[in-house]
Amino acid sequence: MAVAISFDSDHETIPLRDNHTSPGQLAQGEYGARAGVPRILDLLDRHGMTATFFMPAVAALARPDEAREYVARGHEVAAHGWIHERTTLLPEAAERDLTARSLDALERVCGVRPRGIRTPSWDFSAATLQILLDLGLEYDSSLMADDDPYELRSHGRDTGLVEIPVDWIRDDAPYFVMDRFGSARPYTSPRDVLGVWVDEFDSARADGGTFQLTLHPHVIGHRSRMTVLDELLGHVMSHGDVWCASHAAVADWVRGQITAPGE
Repeated sequence: MAVAISFDSDHETIPLRDNHTSPGQLAQGEYGARAGVPRILDLLDRHGMTATFFMPAVAALARPDEAREYVARGHEVAAHGWIHERTTLLPEAAERDLTARSLDALERVCGVRPRGIRTPSWDFSAATLQILLDLGLEYDSSLMADDDPYELRSHGRDTGLVEIPVDWIRDDAPYFVMDRFGSARPYTSPRDVLGVWVDEFDSARADGGTFQLTLHPHVIGHRSRMTVLDELLGHVMSHGDVWCASHAAVADWVRGQITAPGE
């Protein structure tokens, strides 16, 4: 089976996107960079695991040393929009411009051009697929049509773009995010979430499929949550038939199993 662990290093971009500049809101995102990321990188090292970090361009420009450290430690850096914009609300020209600029910025910072993207809204506009193809991206990780990776199609034709599907079940934010002025409240204990993710992994392994996980440094990076993530990764790596890989490596494998676009 394949295991694809990912982290969305959003940091302060979500409040900044909405022009929220209060120290309290920015500090929630800052926690991810200050406390979460160092814990995560050390944890991945201890377990000998490779991960993919999806990073908005603004976050990488604000903390270039962090983005470069991901690469230096053998992890993949992939695109996650310019400032965590809501893709589906943008005019096509603006979406294309921001996506292209985000790829260029990450390449300047990291020295490696991103091969994949996770749209910040976990959704596509009517123009998104063609934009990703025009920009030469090789995979996306934003959609939810299967448990395992698949090839995206457009107007009945194969595109060659690999989808590595996400799901809210395998995301830390729905369980743990707190919005002081909204309705979002943490509703599940970390150990209960561990049970969900262990069951997801065990079932994927039984199927010979893929276990994909989406985490956020400012969400998972707290001590009690890192404790259960440590236990989860230990469980994953205790099995000898597990291939832990970056999203790009998984996409390469999938691409090798599909025919050329249009065939």
